[in-house]
Amino acid sequence: MFVRSLAIGVSAAALMVGGAQAADLIIPTTPEPIYAPAGFDWEGLYVGARLGGQFTGTNAYAGSTASTTYGVIGAAVGVNFIPMDPVLLGVEVTGDYNWNNTATSTSEFFANLRAGAIVTDNALIYALGGVGFQNNGTATESVYQLGGGVEFAVNDVVTVRGEIVGQGDFSSVGADSFFESTKATVGVFYHF
Repeated sequence: MFVRSLAIGVSAAALMVGGAQAADLIIPTTPEPIYAPAGFDWEGLYVGARLGGQFTGTNAYAGSTASTTYGVIGAAVGVNFIPMDPVLLGVEVTGDYNWNNTATSTSEFFANLRAGAIVTDNALIYALGGVGFQNNGTATESVYQLGGGVEFAVNDVVTVRGEIVGQGDFSSVGADSFFESTKATVGVFYHF
């Protein structure tokens, strides 16, 4: 009987030691989360406001007074697409009010196409071209613009932009150069 009790005791001890060693082999495998900060998402709808100046040359530009500087306040709404990285294509509509204390104030509306490149996650350079019309309160004239700009992301939804465009009208009255006016603006934009 003693031998039998001894055999059972040794077997029980061996099972307990083996079970304890097997428990030590279990290693938790919960993966650590990987955080990779994403860059700014340039795609989608945006809206913004802008301020600047318009500088009219010696040739008459639409309804503006020649050799005059105007203040500019306006708004823009548009949408961007990224067909392939880093190319950005967009459509934008702008409306500006141009004022001067001594000259006739005007308003301008443009439909623009944008093509650009995303330089870094938070920086964009682009070219812009558009057609529209200018109204000085008594007459409306067709106009165009070509130019470009640079835009920087401030946070996940806000960007700031600097833009310069050369402008002209479709009129052939008098001496008519391709660019009769230059407009420079800075703006703040909210991206949805």
